[in-house]
Amino acid sequence: MVINPLSASHLIKTVRSGFEKIPDHRAANAKISLTDALMSGFAMFSLKDSSLLEFDERREKDSNLKRIYGLADIPCDTQMRTILDPVSPTNLKPLFKDIFETLQRGSILKQLVFMNGYYLLTLDGTGYFSSPKIHCASCLEKHRQTGEITYAHQLLGGAIVHPDFKVVIPLAPEPIIKQDGATKNDCERNAAKRFFAQLRQDHPDLPFIITEDALSANAPHLAELAKYDLRYILGVKAGDHPFLFDYLEKAHQAGQTTTYEQTVKGVLHRFRFINQVPLNASHQEVLVNVVEYWEIKGEQTQYFCWITDLTVTRLNVFQIMRGGRTRWKIENETFNTLKNQGYHFEHNYGHGQQHLSVVLALLMMLAFLVDQVQQLASALFQAVLQKEGSKKRLWEHTRALFYTLEFASLEDIFRALLYGYKIENLVIFGST
Repeated sequence: MVINPLSASHLIKTVRSGFEKIPDHRAANAKISLTDALMSGFAMFSLKDSSLLEFDERREKDSNLKRIYGLADIPCDTQMRTILDPVSPTNLKPLFKDIFETLQRGSILKQLVFMNGYYLLTLDGTGYFSSPKIHCASCLEKHRQTGEITYAHQLLGGAIVHPDFKVVIPLAPEPIIKQDGATKNDCERNAAKRFFAQLRQDHPDLPFIITEDALSANAPHLAELAKYDLRYILGVKAGDHPFLFDYLEKAHQAGQTTTYEQTVKGVLHRFRFINQVPLNASHQEVLVNVVEYWEIKGEQTQYFCWITDLTVTRLNVFQIMRGGRTRWKIENETFNTLKNQGYHFEHNYGHGQQHLSVVLALLMMLAFLVDQVQQLASALFQAVLQKEGSKKRLWEHTRALFYTLEFASLEDIFRALLYGYKIENLVIFGST
């Protein structure tokens, strides 16, 4: 029997193989292996259990965990926290590359090519933990005038997106945490530098167009993008870039801009663009290309503006606009899905004293990546998701079967949900 390398079963084996390469920080005679502890955390997020306690309540009586996720020993909630807390989050990043390369070996990933052979990669930061009491050495700190301190964890997420697909392919996220030996908070800009370095280490030759919000439209960030041979489409706002917008208006009055309109399905798309203009007063040597865009539906008008290093023409301005607007997929199809579609992204599964909070966040993102590959590449997953109507309902029904009946694989559970199933020879003990 030929196993689909993009099936849930094969991807789970890929994840376990990656965990086995991570060095165990404990004695060689540890009762529960680091691999089993990491795999148990992954299984919890794969099944969308709402807490470590919920996962722990089933561990002793569930043979599916051992059969489907390859677990030999399943730690209790306290054991899992204790074992995972010292694990460096850096050790988990190669697993994202392993899954990506499995996807890349087929022709599926090519569906997500955005334009001219480039993949569209959107970046944004998000918070996933905040507390006035619980904290660790890596926590960001917000000091209030009252003397109160709020502790938090954030991460910078990046995902390959496409205007025509709801699915996103997340890459290894970069934690925004207080760095070792640092007294100041980490920030999204520094996290982006580390993210780009990791991106080029993992994918040295893959062509990317980066799309981000207006906070990234500054000269140092553009230099960082150029350093790693990354193209860009970045949002800009008049309030943040007064010099640029004043320059645009003067250029328009002088007849130096190009105006272009296109009507699609009753919607008027109006563009105004110009190439090679200075970014701001402080960095007039940094030249960018600018696209202004108005979407007009009846009496409603929306306005957007982007800078890009792609030469803008009438032939590509519509696609550049679509790329700029697709930036929202990092929030809608990634973070909002994690928060609202059964992943419990903002729930505190455990904080620890060292790395536990970050490790659990990366395990959740890894489970999300496996699900997204399924949604992109598995006809079975696509069919059962369509039948269930929502991911949240799919996860609920998958869990119900997983914790009730014995199955050989997740695919068998998906088939049971899609085609139905029958229980034969039911025996009720204790009946008279």
